[in-house]
Amino acid sequence: MGAGLVASLLAGTATGLGALPVLVTSELSRKAQDRMLGFSAGVMLAATSFSLVIPAMELVRGQGHDGPSAALRVAAGVLLGGLFLRVWHDLMPHEHALKGHEGHGGTKWNSALLFVLAMTLHNFPEGLAVGVSFAAPQPELGLSVALGIGAQNIPEGLVVALALRASGASASRAAFLALLTGMVEPVGALFGVLALSLSSALLPWGLAFAGGAMLYVISHEMIPESHRGGFEREATTGLMWGFVLALVLDMSLG
Repeated sequence: MGAGLVASLLAGTATGLGALPVLVTSELSRKAQDRMLGFSAGVMLAATSFSLVIPAMELVRGQGHDGPSAALRVAAGVLLGGLFLRVWHDLMPHEHALKGHEGHGGTKWNSALLFVLAMTLHNFPEGLAVGVSFAAPQPELGLSVALGIGAQNIPEGLVVALALRASGASASRAAFLALLTGMVEPVGALFGVLALSLSSALLPWGLAFAGGAMLYVISHEMIPESHRGGFEREATTGLMWGFVLALVLDMSLG
């Protein structure tokens, strides 16, 4: 539990680290931002596949289930994670840089606050994934997830800070709020480790659930957001590089 919380805290802090350049510049081309968003999506996609869903399948098989039975259980966990994020997304008011306002209510709230709430939708499942992965029998699994999430949080933190600057926040406030969004990750990790403390048999379900939640964020938020500025090719290139980096990290640590 302690290792998972510390790792999620460090990964979340990477968001604030990535936001530091906003203190000296408030401009970055849309093309560069889309590359960075694509990179973050690629890292998350690889982490979802290789560090969450596949280990969940192996753990279910280890519990004595055959291939089809294991696949159905993991698929159910993935779908539950996606459903959880969908419901949360529909209920929580939030705002995106390009898509604008979404969620129930909150239309009169400050735009910076709504943007921060949007980022909690990204970072909570990331923290959940880190916390759950550190409960796995293989210690390298948690390290791989934490490093991947931390790596993708750095460019994401800069994109968040730049969007906050564009909404009227000062440089220092934008950097602070970007860091604050990363601090949601230890909260997600805490939820994960507390749930798994009830029974170790829940571990594959926790991994699959976290994978489904991250998959929802990737498809519903990150990839569409990176394609709205007209630089789909650059965003896709960034996604490929992020995916490959996370794959190399996973294989090297495994």
